Amino acid sequence: MITKQISILVLSFFAILCTLNSCTKKPAVGIDLQLYLMAKDTVGFVWFRHSDSLLHKSEGSTHSQPLIRTRFNAIAASKLDSNGMIIPGSVFPDGSLIVKEMFDKTRTLKTYTTLYKDPSNEIADNKGWLWGAVGVDGTVEITAYRKGSACIDCHLQPDNIDYMLMNKFYP
Repeated sequence: MITKQISILVLSFFAILCTLNSCTKKPAVGIDLQLYLMAKDTVGFVWFRHSDSLLHKSEGSTHSQPLIRTRFNAIAASKLDSNGMIIPGSVFPDGSLIVKEMFDKTRTLKTYTTLYKDPSNEIADNKGWLWGAVGVDGTVEITAYRKGSACIDCHLQPDNIDYMLMNKFYP
């Protein structure tokens, strides 16, 4: 009898644990879904340094994946020089979309992190950026509704260019 009660208790514990764990992975909706869909569309983008090669994340980066590559929509790419680097002192125009694709050590794409400049959006930060991270499966990792609070401390480092750090870490 006691063994049966323990079994029921253990199964109940695992059921609760599974339920709680599934609650942490929510599908993208609203602005998170919009950013995800924009990030998945690769047409018309320019790669940082004109290369789609994977780069190792910078030392001290808090990103969860070890490899990244970054691309810019045509509006954001207007702030890249002929070498595909961000022009120092640039301020990205409204409509700029910058997508950092994050890969695991097996080179499998795991996450899209996005910055989209839309100062008219009520959840944009004080520079007009919407920040988000959504897994390739469409589940939210960092919601845009947090206004970049999970990212801003790192992106405010000296020598950032309108929050971008690519030139600093990948000259």
